[in-house]
Amino acid sequence: MTPRDVSGDDSRWSDLDRPPLNAAALRRGLVREGGLWSGIEVVTSTGSTNTDLVARAAAGKAAEGAVLVAEEQTTGRGRLDRRWTAPPRSGLFFSVLLTPGDVPVARWGWLPLLTGVAVATGLSRAAGVDTALKWPNDLLVKVGGEERKAGGILAERAGEDGVVVGVGINVTLRKEELPVPGAGSLALAGAVSTDRDPLLRAVLRSLEEWYDRWRAAAGDPTVSGLQETYAAGCATLGRRVRAELPGDRSLVGEAVAVDGDGRLVIATEEGVQEPVGAGDIVHLRPA
Repeated sequence: MTPRDVSGDDSRWSDLDRPPLNAAALRRGLVREGGLWSGIEVVTSTGSTNTDLVARAAAGKAAEGAVLVAEEQTTGRGRLDRRWTAPPRSGLFFSVLLTPGDVPVARWGWLPLLTGVAVATGLSRAAGVDTALKWPNDLLVKVGGEERKAGGILAERAGEDGVVVGVGINVTLRKEELPVPGAGSLALAGAVSTDRDPLLRAVLRSLEEWYDRWRAAAGDPTVSGLQETYAAGCATLGRRVRAELPGDRSLVGEAVAVDGDGRLVIATEEGVQEPVGAGDIVHLRPA
């Protein structure tokens, strides 16, 4: 699907609680000499910002720090090719292109976790909402005392030297609009602000801070403080979980750590500690 560009006011919007993003103001606030963000484009609608930005990177039409934001994604994807749908202008749906050439490729797996830390930090500052991270890349909020998923992160390689990281955050999604019972939004979690412009600026500034710190440490998760900070905000650690692994295998145990490669370490009832690098994690109720 071809993205439709938007700048300034959009006569198509009719929900007064959901005004369009101001692309020009976002560029003024975020694109600066020597900074990470090289350009910010806001489109009215597209299939997937990740797909679009990966294609642009492959064609040499996007530089590091390119940010593509969509007011609506019609074929947005989460992990494991799950669909991500939401009403227009009800959230933040964007992708960024990163080319961490000075970081060993073996450490690039930390980028989704880094993004999770940055998103949680930025939203805490700008929305006043307590957030937690479900390994590896879900953003959780509390709605009526219950944990709900309000966002997700998806990283994809873009050629030999790039990674596109996509972020989806439910901002003003109402109870009757929730796609599944376990979903939530910043508004339902009692956010002090649901103005998407300052929320996006806060998230992107936080992402720039963490990315710069990580790169300065050559991607070392300990030296950069990333591993410790992720663990401190990870709701999965200390919980009994079930990991649905490739090959129709599952693993049940307590999530005890995130190791130096960003893998979740699960201690089984047999006393074995097994690191999980890919899979779907289910938080289980205490036995």
